[in-house]
Amino acid sequence: MKKIEAIIKPFKLDEVKSALAEVGIQGLTVSEVKGFGRQKGHTELYRGSEYTIDFLPKVKIEVVVPDDKCDKVVETILSSAKTGRIGDGKIFIVSIDEVVRIRTGERGEAAI
Repeated sequence: MKKIEAIIKPFKLDEVKSALAEVGIQGLTVSEVKGFGRQKGHTELYRGSEYTIDFLPKVKIEVVVPDDKCDKVVETILSSAKTGRIGDGKIFIVSIDEVVRIRTGERGEAAI
């Protein structure tokens, strides 16, 4: 199993969520996060003073999938979250050893 973590622009969340539903993803976790990469924040003007916003608002989507669905999910996120501009985000893929559903005690792919 793989855990796919995608950091995307907030306005792309609905599009990504809909695209994932179309490929059969039934559950995911979404968090509001802040950070920066190559984008390095931006400068704004407030009451005549210039200041830098280092941490930009992003959304982190987490989903655990069987190994055979990983590539399809990554491609789906790529195609639906991409704007072609700096700050589109990143996708991280991590191996998961075990999953346990708390309610039933199911383990492995049955618990996803």
